[in-house]
Amino acid sequence: MRPAVIIVDMVKDNMRPEFPIAKEAEVIIPRINRLLEEARGLGMPVIFACDSFLPDDFIFKGKMKPHALRGTEGSQVTERIVVRPSDVYLPKRRFSAFFKTDLDQTLRTWGVDTVAVGGITTNVCVLMTVMDALCHDFYVVWLEDCCAAHKREVHEATLNLYRKFALWPLLRIMTSEEFIKEVREEKG
Repeated sequence: MRPAVIIVDMVKDNMRPEFPIAKEAEVIIPRINRLLEEARGLGMPVIFACDSFLPDDFIFKGKMKPHALRGTEGSQVTERIVVRPSDVYLPKRRFSAFFKTDLDQTLRTWGVDTVAVGGITTNVCVLMTVMDALCHDFYVVWLEDCCAAHKREVHEATLNLYRKFALWPLLRIMTSEEFIKEVREEKG
């Protein structure tokens, strides 16, 4: 296994109290920070896939209000997540970290074959990134304790849809501790 970690949409605007996801997102921050520290120590690349919309973006024609506008402070990783100079900041205009970005090419350049995905929201952007990773022929570890939805029951229901998914072991759901332990054991 040659893994990388992708953290989705943990940006400042998504952490504002008026955003329904903010409360649940706060809960996963300490676990994400522990995961990232361990991952970096094991030589894994860390990618922050971040909402980065344009003011008149199509995505805002529905109920979603403008947020995380490209070039603003709100589109940057929240200061509560520890970011290192070696980490990659990947702006994205849609749900998946793979959609119209160079993520696939970057991961292949690094020799990555497995991605571990966390962040927000479990049922939208994390799910889309997980599915697109599979579509790009990467093994996927969905980090159940490092992602969140606007409601805990939505998070759990989404994960439960994929716990016995037909593509196991290409897609596995596990905790960040289980993932790190597996990587450590494989490295010997």
